[in-house]
Amino acid sequence: MFHLVLVEPEIPHNAGAAGRLALATDSTLHLVGPLGFSLDDKHVKRTGLDYWKDVRLRTWPDLNSLRQQADPGARFWLLSTKASTPHWHARFKPGDYLVFGRETSGLPADLVAAESKQALRIPMAPGGTRSLNLSTAVGIVVYEAVRQQQPEWP
Repeated sequence: MFHLVLVEPEIPHNAGAAGRLALATDSTLHLVGPLGFSLDDKHVKRTGLDYWKDVRLRTWPDLNSLRQQADPGARFWLLSTKASTPHWHARFKPGDYLVFGRETSGLPADLVAAESKQALRIPMAPGGTRSLNLSTAVGIVVYEAVRQQQPEWP
């Protein structure tokens, strides 16, 4: 349904959890390098449980390589605390790419600024926290995108 993209993820647990989210939402997980862990890492597999083998997983050396292989009409939504538009203002379509940055620094500020019309943020109460856990953020956004499609899942 969607493409979940983690750019330079550092923590294997987040990749494993994103893999489970991809499987649960009929999405594809894309991991863009360099990765901060090995895909053979026991933590990735432990978090993905026995589902990891069923995840549609693609790996890429960099974001440009992924973009070059994507369908020409594909939309890339950049999720960042540096964006100003709430994610629920986006009108997601099947095949969209939901792009998340690394845990410690997010997506590069220049990328978010250059593509500000496609940049979204998850609103948070003032004074609470600077950001959310990566896999939590992926879950929030992908399920809003799925909700908009109104699948008839049991």
